[in-house]
Amino acid sequence: MSKRYTLNELLIITCAKEIKDYQNVILGVGLPTTAGALAKALYAPHATLMMESGIIDFEPLVPLNHIADAHSCRGFSYSTDLFSAFTMTYRGFVDVCFLGVGQIDKYGNLNTTCIGDYYKPTLRLPGSGGAADFMSYAKRTVLTMRGGEFVDKLDYCTSPGYLEGGDSREKTGLFPKGSGPSMLLSTKGVFRFDPETKELYLAQIHPGVTVEDIRRDIPWDLKVAPDLTQTEPPSDREIDFVRQFAPAQSAGRELAVELTIGAVMGRSKQRGKEQP
Repeated sequence: MSKRYTLNELLIITCAKEIKDYQNVILGVGLPTTAGALAKALYAPHATLMMESGIIDFEPLVPLNHIADAHSCRGFSYSTDLFSAFTMTYRGFVDVCFLGVGQIDKYGNLNTTCIGDYYKPTLRLPGSGGAADFMSYAKRTVLTMRGGEFVDKLDYCTSPGYLEGGDSREKTGLFPKGSGPSMLLSTKGVFRFDPETKELYLAQIHPGVTVEDIRRDIPWDLKVAPDLTQTEPPSDREIDFVRQFAPAQSAGRELAVELTIGAVMGRSKQRGKEQP
C-alpha cells in the first residue's frame, strides 16, 4: 500500500502520465511544470519540455515563477523568442500542450476570458495568452480544471475545442487533422472525448468520488464510459518526487488559491443574477 497522498498530488501525477517519451511538450506555470518534471524524471526521459517564452528542452530544477523563468531550469538546449515558440506550434512541432479551464462545454470549447457579458463582465479571467494558438495547432491538448465550471454555453469562446462536435472542427479547414483536446482532468475525475461525436465523457473517477457527485456539476446528460475505472493511486516514488520538487503544490497551497478563485467566480455570478 502506498503512502497517503493529497488530491493535488493525485492530479499532478495523473497529468504527468499524459506525457509520452520523445514527445515535444509545451508547459505552463504551476501544475503542468511539476507534471512535466515528474514525467521527465520517471516516465519520459527523452521528452522535450518547452515554455512558450522560448526556453527549449529543459529540465525543471524548481517550480517556475513565470513562463520565462530560466533560473528555475537547468541544461536547456537553447533559448529562442516568443514568436519562434508559437511558430513551432503552427508548423506541427508540438505534440502536447496543457491548458487550464475557466468554463468548458460538452465539446471541449474553453472560456478563459470573462464570466458574464464581455463588455460588463461579473469577472475578468486571465484571457487567452497562448491558449487559443496552442489548442488550435498542437497535436493534442490536455485540460486541467480545478476552479472552473461545466456550462451548456460559454460566456466567451477563448479557445476552440471540437466546436459543434462531430467533424465540425476538421470541416473548417483551420486546424491540423486529429488535433484538439484529448483529456480533461478535474478534481473529481478524468474525462475524455468520444472519437466520433467528440462529446466529453467520464472515463475515470477519483477515489472517494461517485458518478452522482460528478453529474451534479454538469448541466447536460453526461455520458459515462461502460468500462469506467478509478484513477490509479500514486506510487511512493511518484509521491516522493512531487513532495521534493514542489512541496507547496504537494501540500495544496496552489489548489487552495484556485479554489478560492472558483468561489469568487461563483459569488460574482450570483451577484450578477441578483442585479436588476
